[in-house]
Amino acid sequence: MTGDERAEQNQWNAASVAAIPDSIRVQEEYYLLTSALAPRHPQVLLNHGDSFAIFDLAGDIPIARHEAYGLFHRGTRFLNRFELRLNGQFPMLLSTSPTHEGSALVTYLSNADELRDGQVVVLRDTVAIQRSKTLLHDTLYEALHFHNYGRQPLRLELEVLFAADFADVFELRGTKRMQRGSLAAPIVEPGCLRLPYQGLDGVRRETVLHFSPAPQHLGATNASFLFDLGPGEEAALEIQIVCHVGTAPSSVRTFPAALATVCQERNSWRQHFPAVSSDNEDFNTWLNRSLQDLAILRTVGPQGSYVYAGIPWFATIFGRDGLITALEILAFSPDLAAGTLRTLAHLQGQQVNHERDEEPGKILHEMRYGEMAATGEIPFARYYGSVDATPLFLLLLAEYSERTADLALVHELWPAAVAAMRWIDTVADEAGYVTYARRTPRGLVNQGWKDSHDAISHADGTLAEPPIALAEVQAYVYAARRGLARLARRLGHFAQSATWDAQATRLREQFHRDFWLADEGTFALALDGQRRPCRVVSSNAGHCLFGGLAEEDNARQVISRLMRDDMFCGWGIRTLSTRARRYNPMSYHNGSVWPHDNAIIAAGFARYGGSTQVQQLFTALFEASLGIENRRLPELFCGFARHQHPTPVPYPVACKPQAWAAGSVFLLLQAALGLRIDAWERRVTFERATLPPWLNRLTLQGLQVCDARVDLCITRGQWHAAVEVLKREGEVEVVVRT
Repeated sequence: MTGDERAEQNQWNAASVAAIPDSIRVQEEYYLLTSALAPRHPQVLLNHGDSFAIFDLAGDIPIARHEAYGLFHRGTRFLNRFELRLNGQFPMLLSTSPTHEGSALVTYLSNADELRDGQVVVLRDTVAIQRSKTLLHDTLYEALHFHNYGRQPLRLELEVLFAADFADVFELRGTKRMQRGSLAAPIVEPGCLRLPYQGLDGVRRETVLHFSPAPQHLGATNASFLFDLGPGEEAALEIQIVCHVGTAPSSVRTFPAALATVCQERNSWRQHFPAVSSDNEDFNTWLNRSLQDLAILRTVGPQGSYVYAGIPWFATIFGRDGLITALEILAFSPDLAAGTLRTLAHLQGQQVNHERDEEPGKILHEMRYGEMAATGEIPFARYYGSVDATPLFLLLLAEYSERTADLALVHELWPAAVAAMRWIDTVADEAGYVTYARRTPRGLVNQGWKDSHDAISHADGTLAEPPIALAEVQAYVYAARRGLARLARRLGHFAQSATWDAQATRLREQFHRDFWLADEGTFALALDGQRRPCRVVSSNAGHCLFGGLAEEDNARQVISRLMRDDMFCGWGIRTLSTRARRYNPMSYHNGSVWPHDNAIIAAGFARYGGSTQVQQLFTALFEASLGIENRRLPELFCGFARHQHPTPVPYPVACKPQAWAAGSVFLLLQAALGLRIDAWERRVTFERATLPPWLNRLTLQGLQVCDARVDLCITRGQWHAAVEVLKREGEVEVVVRT
């Protein structure tokens, strides 16, 4: 390494360990590190397994240390700068777009005007540059192609600028660190550069850059190449960037081979879904984008398929998110549910560990892999602070068995199911309510799906004190007891089945006495530690319908209440009423709109005959998708009233893609169709099936029930939809009830 290169590397070392300032100085340039700028910078991404990468529109990773640009692997950023210069200048952006259904990213650039002594010596748009990227496992592949369309020979100097800060994703989220590991001296090899980092967790991480052909110059922060191109001539370059952890070797492939592997893997998984199409191309686009996002977020582990929660902040296993996503798509594809159940059973709590909020039988909340998790700076290496994941696990197991008649998986997971139910019995209070209170002061204050610190409040705005019994959690527990009782009967455990059924009945009776707000016509958000109801109108009540906990009369009132203007903003149902003291349309959980929340509510409406309201919610989310970039429903958006804003107002740091947002379209469609599949009886039932006015015809091809398959056509009618069987293979009954 030259003296200049060593000095430059030392600058990067200092910047990487500095406390967060207002700005940092990097090579005489100042970068304003304010999150207010982040929404102004469009981003594009790639993802595969435990890795994801976020670029600007030119395909670069611009150096912006506290924004979520970079190449990430298992919770660590392995590359925080990756930029091209052509003859000393930024190339001009022509276009960028994902290809191969999100498995690749292609960017087209051209050269800028090149001046010398005030004269243009090379006209812009003379050299075309194509950058193609894909991500496979721990390696980012980039293929660059250059074409000289000019009539004169050109010498092109390409410079690639890079840096690796090995920041933990929680640092980018704002968590301060007292100290970090150490950046070692870069190792330059022929056509290869290694940027090592020794973490405080004792793990050596390396960013390894391979260049083919080898550069003319390779240093600690840049590589440079010279290409002499005559008129019409071309040149090519491939770069592979490996996120190397520990001592395990990483195999490096060519770009075409890597892309083919990713495409084959994702196309194979999509075959588990029936082909869904309609006469509305906008709906088809929304649905296909959602399916593409699920494929992007899917990973495969020893226990099968699992979808990570979302990018960039939740690119890992989350119990609640994975379970709800699997429930959303269960009617169409049960494969994900099987992998999700096996994965979470494998990670089920085994001991009492207050630092992790772990208890025997409890289902995981999240699992993190980065340096801060490994050192205990954050408690999320394997964290169990989720009160609803455990009943959702049982609910999914019961629903999966009905959808598939897969008794083998039920037998396999029965010990985990019994342990989960034992945890519910252990933590339930004398009324049968499952409550939460964190055991570690570093854990989550609120442990339902609305887990912001200020998400659970009373009518006067004061925060509820634990232990807290959330309304929707009791509904999940009720559904779990009913579902597991059915499974117990199938397994011959009749006494246990009777006990769980009796507990569910008592819970339902007690719940209506304690949670019902007669003056509002809905259920309270929660009960606090003194058994006082949180008398605020919230979307949580809709989950009580989803779980079947509501009585018929109460359910009708809840449906009506949630569709009033203070809850329904026109794009969906808000998390909190505009009349609540803590309402804020820009709040994460106190007034925003979440697609998955609305899908669950729609399923609850359908359960109690609210077909008209299901159509309203389905239409709201469909029309919201029309105003959202790439038709990709985000994790959430702001709850401003539709009549005030022509499109949904984005929430600035929402995950995109996000698993349960992507899954919402499938549950909305299932709710509209009243679709229920009973594999034990080999029956597909449509209960009060309807289609919204913008959807006249829908086909489902290859809907699988056990070893049978059926193709269906659903056509909108004046009052109900008509269902026609186009093709049937094997034994399966189709029932339509109006």
